[in-house]
Amino acid sequence: MGTAITLDLADDLPPARLYELADDVFAWMREVDARFSTYRADSEVCRFDRGEVLLSEASADLRFVLEACADLWGATDGFFDAYATGRLDPSGFVKGWAAQVASDRLLAAGAANHCVNAGGDVRVRGFSPAGEPWRIGIRHPWDAMATCLVLAGTDLAVATSGVYERGRHVLDPRRGAPASGLRSVTVVGSDLGVADAYATAALAMGAAGIGWLDRLGDHTHAVVTDDARQFHSTALPLTV
Repeated sequence: MGTAITLDLADDLPPARLYELADDVFAWMREVDARFSTYRADSEVCRFDRGEVLLSEASADLRFVLEACADLWGATDGFFDAYATGRLDPSGFVKGWAAQVASDRLLAAGAANHCVNAGGDVRVRGFSPAGEPWRIGIRHPWDAMATCLVLAGTDLAVATSGVYERGRHVLDPRRGAPASGLRSVTVVGSDLGVADAYATAALAMGAAGIGWLDRLGDHTHAVVTDDARQFHSTALPLTV
C-alpha cells in the first residue's frame, strides 16, 4: 500500500526458524496489500467499492475490516470515515491492523520479542536484541532526519498520522476538505489498528483533536500543531 515494512526478531531461535517467521510476516503483508490496496484496481477492496464483489461474497478479512471501520466511525463521532474521500478507503485502519495481526501471529508462534514497523506504525513486544525495552522514535514533522520524541516499552502499539510526507491527505469528513491545525498525531495503545484509526481521526478533527485525545482513558498521545507547538499525555512512555 505504498509503504515499507520492516521486521526485527530478537528471540534466540535457530536462523532457519527466524527466516520462516519473517517469510510468514511478509507473506501476510503481501496478502493484505493484494486485498486492501487502493492503488491496485484488482484488489478486493476496489472491486467491492465498484460493486463487483458483494458483501456476501467478500473475504472474512474484508468483512472484519468493514465492521471495524463502522465501529470506529461511531467511536470517533464520524471523524474516522472510510468513505471520507467519496470512495471506500480503509487504509487508516488496515495498515495498523495488518501489523497488529503480524505481531499477534509472531507471539503465538513463540517469537515473544519483536518489532513490526509498517511505515511508521510500530508494534513492539518483549525486548530488543540488546535485552532492553524497545525504543521508538517519533519522526520530527519538519525534519525527516530527526525525532521529536522517543518512546520506550515492552508492549506498545504506536501509530502516527501526519501531513509531512503525503501532504494534507486526511480529510475532515464534515467539511469535505483537507484537515488543518495538526501536523502530526501519535497515539499509543495496545491495538495498532485502533491506534492507527484514532490518530487519523484526531488529525481530521484539527485542533479539537487534542481535547478528544485527552479524553481517551486507555490511550496516550503526542501532538504537534501546524504552528509547531507540542502537546503530549503525562503518561506517555517517554525516554531520553
